[in-house]
Order: sequence, then structure tokens, then C-alpha cells
Amino acid sequence: MVQLSPPPSVPSVLAPILERLESGGALLPDTPENVVEVVGILKSYGVVLDAYWRNLIYIAQHQFLVLFPFFKYFNGEVTPSKLLRYWWHDRINYEFAEYCMKGMMWHGGGGLDAYLDTPEFEERARAAIQAKVRSNPLMAGLNQLFPAFLLEQVRQSCYYSGLGQFWEVMSEMFLVLSDRYDRGEISSIPDVVAHVKQGLVDAAAKPITYAVDIKGQTYEIIPKSVGLTFLPDTAVPYVEAVFLRSFPFFGTVSYNAQANQISPEQADFNYGALFADPLPIGGAGIPPTLLMQDLRHFIPDYLHKVYQDDGRGEDDLRVKLCISFQKSMFCVTTAAVLGLMPHPQDTTDPQEQAENRAHLMVWLERLQASRLLRVQENV
Repeated sequence: MVQLSPPPSVPSVLAPILERLESGGALLPDTPENVVEVVGILKSYGVVLDAYWRNLIYIAQHQFLVLFPFFKYFNGEVTPSKLLRYWWHDRINYEFAEYCMKGMMWHGGGGLDAYLDTPEFEERARAAIQAKVRSNPLMAGLNQLFPAFLLEQVRQSCYYSGLGQFWEVMSEMFLVLSDRYDRGEISSIPDVVAHVKQGLVDAAAKPITYAVDIKGQTYEIIPKSVGLTFLPDTAVPYVEAVFLRSFPFFGTVSYNAQANQISPEQADFNYGALFADPLPIGGAGIPPTLLMQDLRHFIPDYLHKVYQDDGRGEDDLRVKLCISFQKSMFCVTTAAVLGLMPHPQDTTDPQEQAENRAHLMVWLERLQASRLLRVQENV
């Protein structure tokens, strides 16, 4: 591949990253330390995601239109010992999975968001609603008084299911990555990116569907015929909503409109995983802290040793986990960016190379304010 010279318009801080991407690298520099951190954190994340997606699917299928789902995090297994562990917080923090789901639902995007505003969805959803409330006078009355309320709850259930199906694929992908690393098949950051990219390609056309059973009858709310698929309708909206936009963390900025600390435009939000400051995430009250608390239980020994030997040891473990997690998400983002390139990465056509470069620059300029430059420094 003939390398193009960086044009004058490319900021000097982005030029090395652009050159690395065009030569087959990633947003994250390829160092042995980064490989250990990325693979290790993705191993832990794969285990956590496995729990997250199972609970999301359980809620979508078994807590459908349950307005007060007190035991939704128990996956249908409510026992005294499990309840005690729950009260003692000896459990997976499924609240973070819902946080991501609500981020996807609020920011929208993709075919799932578009379908949920169609007459077909409303017809299918109302059929399921009628079946659910038929023997419940209270809910039937509520549906009569506020006909849009239960419909919105069904929309939310669709996002529970959609995110669950997305994370099911990603969980397996990350666990297989860890297995390949243990066998010596993964030894560099480009290897990690190639693995994730191939996983996204393999699952790209996987149908996204959703159905619920009510009184022995199945109601298809998102049938296969709608044509929703993994990559454009869950993966891309997830990157946009969770990696890039997300929500401002309560307590770190003011939600007061007069304070003018938050843009009124959703498209300008930059509070996602790639932008978040790791320091607040080390403390309570910040949603990603829940994820870091879950990750710390499944850290592989080789990564645990890295954290123990560094600086404060385990005193700032959640902060270190967040930094490693952000590094891993830059690798996942690289796979998505390269997978969405308009032309093959190794094209020799000058016009196609220029179009590929323009595609990369759009992403680099958007990520310039993120933690991108910090991870170049390995801090």
C-alpha cells in the first residue's frame, strides 16, 4: 500500500495515529504492556457481559409489563441466601447494564430505533399489551387512561432484548480472545483488533428478534421479517450511545440549564466510555463504578499482578481498571472504524486511499477530545 503524506490540515498530535491506522495498527499503541491490559480486562469483561446479557434477556422475556419488578435481577431464582447476598451487595451490579440500555434507548439510532416508531411495531405491541392486561383490571384501566404508557414500556423491553443479544455476541468474542491469548495466538494489539473485527463481521447479519410468551401464546414484537441485524441495528448504535455520547455523571457537572454545563444537543454529548475521566469512576455515585466493581472479581492473575506491582497497588484498583477498560474499548472502536471503511484497507488506488483517509479523519477528529491522546502516553 502506498502511504499518503499527512496533509497540512491534520493536527500534529493526530498525524502519528493516522499513520499507524493506515499501516495496519490501532488507535492504541502496540506495546507488551497494552496487550496484557487489553486482553486481561476483556477476559474479565467477557465474564461480566455473560451475566449482563442473560439478565437483560430474562427481564425482556419474563418481566414483560411487570410494573414493579422487585426480583428482576434474580433471573427467576429467588432464595433466602441469594437475597442476603443481594442485600450485602455480594452480586453482579446489573444496574449498569440497564444504564447502558437506557443510553441506547435515549440516544436512538439504527434500525431498532426506527422500527419502534412504526405502525407495525405499535400493532404488535398493542396485541401483546391486550393479552397481558386482559385479566388485570388495574393495568387495563391504566392502559385506558394512559395508552402511551405501556407502549413505551414495550419499547424499553425491546431495548433490553436488543442489548442482551448484542452483548451475548460480544461476551463470547472476548472470552474466545482470552483463550486464543492463552494459546499464544494473540500477541499484539493488531491481533486483538483483527479478532474483534472478524467477530463483528461474522455476526453482522445475525437477526435481532424479540418475542414474549403470554398465557401460552407467543407474541412476536420484533419478528425476523423486520430485517433487524446485529451490526447496523445494535452494534453501531451501541458505539454511538455508550462509547461516545452516554450521559453526564451526576455530581460531576450541573444539570441546571442556567449553569450551561451540559449541551442541549444530544449529538454534542461526549460523556461516553472513551471520554470518561477515570478518577471519578474510582468513587461512589458514578455509574461505571458499578462495572469496575464487577470487573475486579474476574481479573486474571497476570493482570492482577500488574496492578499490584504498580503505584498504589490495589488502593486505586477501580481507577486502574477504568484505564485498562478504556484502552480495550479503543481497540474495539478501531475494529468498528476499520470495518466501516469505504474501501479495503490495503487498496492501492489513490482515490480509494484518499476516501479511506477522510473516513479515518472524521473519527480521529471526533475522538481528539477523548482519552485517545492520553492512552498514547500509556498513562
